[in-house]
Amino acid sequence: MPADHPQPDIDLPEGAEITEVLRLVPGRRAVFAGYWQGRAAIFRLAEPATAELQAREWHEARRIWPYMQGARFRVAEPLAYLPHLRLMVMERAPGTPLLQWLWQAAPETRGAALAPAALWLRRYTDVSEIWARATPQGWLARAARSAEAQPFARLRNLEADILAALARLGQRIEAEDWRVAICHGDFHPNNLLRDGLLHDGARLTGIDTGASAQMPVCRDIARFLMHLARRGMAPSGQTWCGADAALVAAFTDAFALTTFEQRAVLPFFLGIDALSRVETEGLKRRRLRLAETAYAALRDDLERLTRA
Repeated sequence: MPADHPQPDIDLPEGAEITEVLRLVPGRRAVFAGYWQGRAAIFRLAEPATAELQAREWHEARRIWPYMQGARFRVAEPLAYLPHLRLMVMERAPGTPLLQWLWQAAPETRGAALAPAALWLRRYTDVSEIWARATPQGWLARAARSAEAQPFARLRNLEADILAALARLGQRIEAEDWRVAICHGDFHPNNLLRDGLLHDGARLTGIDTGASAQMPVCRDIARFLMHLARRGMAPSGQTWCGADAALVAAFTDAFALTTFEQRAVLPFFLGIDALSRVETEGLKRRRLRLAETAYAALRDDLERLTRA
């Protein structure tokens, strides 16, 4: 390990070795690479304030592992939990973060590479899925608070229109039930690792499930779609509510979304995600232009849906 990244002050058990600092999040956690009993591993060291969150993350990793260890769709294997050290050890899964892989791939191959992400999420949520009374007002309130922090005037104007359309959708949704499950919680393309070594197609391994919780399934779908939309990744060349239309269709098919989910719940959460992810003042101009384009398309489609 480089001299400016000394070994963490942890009394590691025999068979554990930390070799590299991957990420430091002050006040929350540190993430290291190394080896556990001879296997490549990720070590997640929690700060005292986040130890309880880590315990829940370990519980979720153990819960989902039996269902998500298939040949094509899987999660990183949980290897060890050492609560006295506030340390969780996970498999260091092979593969390239999916969005990173997409930018390097030929444009005509991107749509086919993205579509299996919908099947990965379907596998993850299927075992805990139920229908429950919809609670759109809480989501609206949180999104409105986030929108207040938007530093860019043009995005603020777009977001005001989006919020108004979401309020109309919320009125339609609140008397209904929506589909909920224990979801990934931060389902974006770089939390899927693409390993293309299988003879019959790529394998997708999900990582970073620390935000897993019971929530509307369309929330995770929208997170994935809008993450791509903000970055201009729309391989089909067609958009719907700001997102790639073909990828929306892939999620619609994978989850057999009802008409209510297609015309109300998913659009609602695409808007919620747009408002909740506040752009920072240092955002590059290209990213700002892409966000404006995605949000304008989202606004226009939301207004058509809510005024029909």
